[in-house]
Amino acid sequence: MAAPTGSRLVVYAALFGNLAIAIAKFVAAGISGSSAMLSEGVHSLVDTLNEVLLLYGLRRAEKSPDTLHPFGYGRELYFWSFIVALLVFAAGAGVSAYEGIQHIRHPQPATNHALSYTVLGISLLFEGSSWYIALREFRRSKGAMGYFEAFRRSKDPSTFTVLLEDSAALLGLGFALAGLLAAQLLDMPVLDGVASLCIAAVLAVTAFLLARETKGLLVGEPAHPAVAKRIMAVAATDPDVLRANGVTTMQMGPEQVVAMLSAEFEDDRRTPQIEACITRIETAVKDEFPELVALFVKPQTPEVFAARRAALTKHT
Repeated sequence: MAAPTGSRLVVYAALFGNLAIAIAKFVAAGISGSSAMLSEGVHSLVDTLNEVLLLYGLRRAEKSPDTLHPFGYGRELYFWSFIVALLVFAAGAGVSAYEGIQHIRHPQPATNHALSYTVLGISLLFEGSSWYIALREFRRSKGAMGYFEAFRRSKDPSTFTVLLEDSAALLGLGFALAGLLAAQLLDMPVLDGVASLCIAAVLAVTAFLLARETKGLLVGEPAHPAVAKRIMAVAATDPDVLRANGVTTMQMGPEQVVAMLSAEFEDDRRTPQIEACITRIETAVKDEFPELVALFVKPQTPEVFAARRAALTKHT
């Protein structure tokens, strides 16, 4: 199933912006000798690689189901998003921390400050534009939910990953600018290294948040509650269903959901009638939630379903 167009636009905008910024930062770092500028260059390079991996994950997630993956390849995006989180921590935060410590131990005053400030200003412009595009798409998808709630509930990691990366980039640029300016005005080159450590801390926090959220998606999270609510509503009104007990859902990808309905059918219903009932329920739900790729129905009494749910709650 195709990935949302908005998600792909967000990633492309971040990719081209970060690539241009990374080149400019490395040139400025080589000329000025600034530790913070070098850390920012590594930061932008890592972000560029991250966007490439996200685009690869989006493309892989579009593959049609087959015999090996009957529910599709949606979790490919979750896997590559988790790799992105590891890269942010290992490559981004690790290199920035190392560079900062080295500069604090052996401080060297930066030169050609005008070039560094110019590159930082241009970087703020590019990162700000990419951040705005990601924020606009995130606002569109979150609806009435708050930002933190939407971040926790989002099933499309490409959008919130870019938004978090760009937010971290803007914070990093702020630290780099403050560190360069303070080192120049106070004649304390060690502050340039301190700025690198601050950038490393920002990247480490970002990596932790990304890893925590994508891990949940990769291991398996329920779909949005509205899907289960709709299945229950349709099943409860079907004439062949005596009682709808409950629904269990699993998010298989940004646009792929699998659900299991526990229901008790009328005693006098024959197999063809039950099969037709299941088809009616699935068709009705798919009209509103096309991301539902499969609905399984398990005939159960309410007592059996309640006991099963109680056992799951006990082990939570």
